[in-house]
Amino acid sequence: MSLDKRLSAFVNLGQFLCQFSEKSTKKVENILHNDIFFDIFKTQIKRAKEYNGWFNDENVLFSLENWGKSLTKENLEKWISHYNITDGEPKTIAVIMAGNIPLVGFHDFLSVLITGNNIIAKLSSNDKHFLPLIAKYLEYVEPSFKGKITFTDKELSNFDAVIATGSNNTARYFEYYFGKYPSIIRKNRNSVAILTGSETHEELESLGEDIFRYFGLGCRNVSKLLVPREYDFDNLFKALYNFNEIINYKKYQNNYDYNKAVYLMSLFKLQENGFLMLKEDESYSSPIATVFYEYYDSEAQLLQLLKNDTDKIQCIVSNLDLPSKVNFGKTQTPNLWDYADDVDIIKFILELT
Repeated sequence: MSLDKRLSAFVNLGQFLCQFSEKSTKKVENILHNDIFFDIFKTQIKRAKEYNGWFNDENVLFSLENWGKSLTKENLEKWISHYNITDGEPKTIAVIMAGNIPLVGFHDFLSVLITGNNIIAKLSSNDKHFLPLIAKYLEYVEPSFKGKITFTDKELSNFDAVIATGSNNTARYFEYYFGKYPSIIRKNRNSVAILTGSETHEELESLGEDIFRYFGLGCRNVSKLLVPREYDFDNLFKALYNFNEIINYKKYQNNYDYNKAVYLMSLFKLQENGFLMLKEDESYSSPIATVFYEYYDSEAQLLQLLKNDTDKIQCIVSNLDLPSKVNFGKTQTPNLWDYADDVDIIKFILELT
């Protein structure tokens, strides 16, 4: 199967996924295999909460829509234009996926297939229904994908390389079992926002998208704020008020109530507004419904902190002139060339011998 055929298949997938969005789900004419797959996807979206209580309609639709918008001919060609992708003997790459947010493993799936290789995917039990549906759609659009995509819940075998995503604990397990293979092993990372006090109301409001999307469960969610001394949190709380309805989602509310009780019993000092707690803490990984914050005294101190903790940080949201910073409200809409942990998956795959 040629690269052009692979590109065309993913472009068709993008057009299919764009029918599903938070604003509306609407069947569009002339989308390939809509008669087979549209209603199946629609049903799976409605049933997603049954398998994972965090996968509400809004977040699932957001994920599908954004992947649909990414999979355009222009985006895909821009992405792969930086590489020399040739159609040689395919490698088989095992991909162990997380399940914290909908389709969190799709970029790895795409990267393996767009380079002409075969994938053995081990799905998380928290997100095991959408990717097989997508794979089946691709096989209908381009039958040459048949035999190139395998899903398994058994022990992995007969592969040439590994891409695995998990916690710091599971990463040790991955390193032990897959150490002899070429591998990308991802550990815990979190995202931070650097505030100066000069942000507009609109920027702080957009920060709410970075904090609350997917209930804060993604590595690209902002879980920590870096703020100057004497920072006025009132403006932040006012800007975030539009997200107050999140507390009505039972699983989020349960976490809010539980974590608040733990903090209060431990006599921790909190700032909270009824649906979000702010706690001063040097850690990056904050519990659901909580964002940690830490003060900085100078830009030099701030830059040193970011340098020291590079391996803990996924995204940096800021107005400061920093390399690879992300604009407010954009952490959950990365480009195809925005690699997790800044590790170029395509380069890794193409260098396999």
